[in-house]
Amino acid sequence: MQFILKYKLLLLGVVLGSLAGYAYYYYVGCKTGTCAITSNPFNSTVYGAVMGALLLSSFKKEDSNNTQSENEKR
Repeated sequence: MQFILKYKLLLLGVVLGSLAGYAYYYYVGCKTGTCAITSNPFNSTVYGAVMGALLLSSFKKEDSNNTQSENEKR
């Protein structure tokens, strides 16, 4: 439970990105099959999950204890 609370933005990004990636495959996709990402639902879903995780994890606030210890090392 503590893991989920600690990484809630990352996990939310993975879930939303996965849904968005699959939706993109389903509704837009690649008719010819030559597109590396959107021609396969697995690739599209994984790509969406990674992009969602990266996007939402960038909004995480930095821990003030980490920042203070970094400044003390300098």
